[in-house]
Amino acid sequence: MRYTQFGRTGWQVSEIGYGMWGMGGWTDSDDQQSLESLQAAVDLGCNFFDTAHAYGEGHSEQLLGQIVRVRRDKRIYTATKIPPKNRQWPAGPDSTLQESYPLDHVEEFVHRSLESAQLESFDLMQFHTWDDNWLRDDRWLYKLDDLRSQRLINAIGISLNRWEPWNGVSAVKTGQIDSVQVIYNIFDQNPEDELFPACEEMKTAVIARVPFDEGTLTGTLTKESRWPEGDWRNTYFVPENLIPSVERAEALKTLLRNWNQEHSGEAEITLPELALRFILSNPTVSTIIPGMRKLSHVEANIAASDAGPLPADLHEQLKQHRWVRKPTPWSQ
Repeated sequence: MRYTQFGRTGWQVSEIGYGMWGMGGWTDSDDQQSLESLQAAVDLGCNFFDTAHAYGEGHSEQLLGQIVRVRRDKRIYTATKIPPKNRQWPAGPDSTLQESYPLDHVEEFVHRSLESAQLESFDLMQFHTWDDNWLRDDRWLYKLDDLRSQRLINAIGISLNRWEPWNGVSAVKTGQIDSVQVIYNIFDQNPEDELFPACEEMKTAVIARVPFDEGTLTGTLTKESRWPEGDWRNTYFVPENLIPSVERAEALKTLLRNWNQEHSGEAEITLPELALRFILSNPTVSTIIPGMRKLSHVEANIAASDAGPLPADLHEQLKQHRWVRKPTPWSQ
């Protein structure tokens, strides 16, 4: 595992972090399996764990707290998120800060998260949704600063809406936030345009989320993929999204198959590895947080850090697979 500096915080975090959404209540999640995977990740050098109160209404935070208490021999960086009071994902263009994150709500959920995890503090507290228009009301920052002065949190971050990397640039340029979490992968390369340069300028940490495009870039989905009733993926992978996603993944498989054939004397690259190493090739990214519910996922994903960035010519080919998408009712 390799480590990078987390913006201006001074933290040295693992390139491969741990996204804990799937542990909060996806239909095929299992607590014992999750805890074993978390333990293995710590053993293999992972030290950045990202969760949210909304992941199982505190359940994922409970699992993180268990690992932190068990593994006091390791420095584990903990990150969670405050849910919007109006439970609107993503933040609507007409939503206000008062509707989404009134000050009493912010304070309440910082304490709720600490109670769920049974921790004295979180390293990073993030707003789970964001809109740059909220900058007109700076009370949110004073409230988080107050909680930081109480040593309940150590750093402040925001998580950007899907396919809206531009809708956080102004927040970064204030110099008031320590990190920004954004979807960045082979398909979603748009953060490179405006957001990443702003983060470099302000020394703001970048957390790359959804590295596998919610599963598309693992290569396991088909046009007939379905999930049990109540699983979030059924509402996201509607036909208008699933079909083109699978088709684009198939195009990547062809590219990768040709690459592996041309470099048959080298270790074969898998599609998930390709997805992670594409992100590792960008030095602006501080850490990647793939979801890992199984031990095999942990081992494979962390191995990508050992392999390092992609060869320059292969990385260049992947730039042609940028997919510019716009938010829709199903893309929460």
